[in-house]
Amino acid sequence: MEALNQVLRELRARYVELNPNSHAADRAAENHLPGGNTRTVLHYDPFPLTMQEGVGAELIDLDGHRYVDFVGEYSAGLFGHSDPRIKAAVDRGLESGIVMGAPTDYERQLAGVICQRFPAVDQVRFCNSGTEANVWALTTARMLTGRTKFIAFHDAYHGGFLKFPGGHCKLNLPLDFQLAEYNDTEAAEALIRSMGDQLAAVIVEPILGAGGNIPGDPEFLHTLRQATRETGALLIFDEVKTARIGPAGMQGLVGVKPDLTTLGKFLGGGLPIGAFGGSQEVMQHFNPKHENSWNHAGTFNNDVCSMSAGCVAMGEIFTPERAQEFLDWSEGFRVSLNQAFSERALPMRANGLGSIIAIHFSRAPTRRTSDITAGCRALRPLLHMELLLDGILFCGRGDFFLSLPMNDSHLERAKDALLRFGENHRDLIEHTLESAG
Repeated sequence: MEALNQVLRELRARYVELNPNSHAADRAAENHLPGGNTRTVLHYDPFPLTMQEGVGAELIDLDGHRYVDFVGEYSAGLFGHSDPRIKAAVDRGLESGIVMGAPTDYERQLAGVICQRFPAVDQVRFCNSGTEANVWALTTARMLTGRTKFIAFHDAYHGGFLKFPGGHCKLNLPLDFQLAEYNDTEAAEALIRSMGDQLAAVIVEPILGAGGNIPGDPEFLHTLRQATRETGALLIFDEVKTARIGPAGMQGLVGVKPDLTTLGKFLGGGLPIGAFGGSQEVMQHFNPKHENSWNHAGTFNNDVCSMSAGCVAMGEIFTPERAQEFLDWSEGFRVSLNQAFSERALPMRANGLGSIIAIHFSRAPTRRTSDITAGCRALRPLLHMELLLDGILFCGRGDFFLSLPMNDSHLERAKDALLRFGENHRDLIEHTLESAG
């Protein structure tokens, strides 16, 4: 590991030398922000870049360096940084009145688009983030079933206080979760049946995001549907990220109809938004025209800017036809990466599906988080720093998110950078994987 650490030290020293303005901005920000920023996932050593401008699929930092943005705001940046149609939609929203304290045409129009798009969503309610959407879905399941226990999966992320990296997180909400292994169909089914009439819901990402962008096996997802139905529990699909996969999200792709679907991230064209929805029977409990309905609060649930931008983003730009084209194009890129890695005998793998990708140091697809080795985790900071220095922004944990403004040249740049990294560090990669396990 010392050889790896030495190379990483050298790269970081070069990074510091090349980014004096970002370094100074980070140090100054520490006076008022713990660690210099307000979102943990955006921190990395020795300091994160400070961005000053975004154009299309590219970003420019304080030191004038230009990058292809594969961070993609962790999937929320589907539309890039400067789509004129979304900007015009925000302007229209602002012109109509910012905080009107009343329903608007925008929220009703966007609701219609969503309900037409996703098979399991007859009706929908808006909120402010994917985190909120998941909290509403879980508490809805608790109210509907009268049960208090939930199942989630190791290394899943369902929001800032619903995350399970390596197990339970002490900052999580005090909900009673049992954890199962993702894509372990037999064990998940056994746990569901063992909890029986105590289980309110199973919440699952159809692609396990923070755990390594691991697609759920169709058999696994279908079994969750069958077992929850038979035990009277609800199945919640967290499609906050995965709704971008094809015309109808992963539920449309794999043919599974959950009881509740949660949405967010890109839904508002890049502005804050969340949504949860399901069958009319379930969602009618939130109908204020009915006696004893459930109160659904939130000052900015129908924020006019998010609603207006969402109408254009989902209704005019990311149409079902465009979503299918984007899936085909981005999946072609992912497959081409794996072909290139294989041809060069590099122990690297582009995991994921379509525009949601993670780079793993392995020759085989990663199906479970337990497949991710210590060596793979140790190599990620090296890959991250090397690509930053090569003008490619991607997530420190290995994620690549493609966006609509990208073109073939952006993808070729990323592929060239990844292959260059693999060839330059082949011996170090092999040694780290062998020695760290």
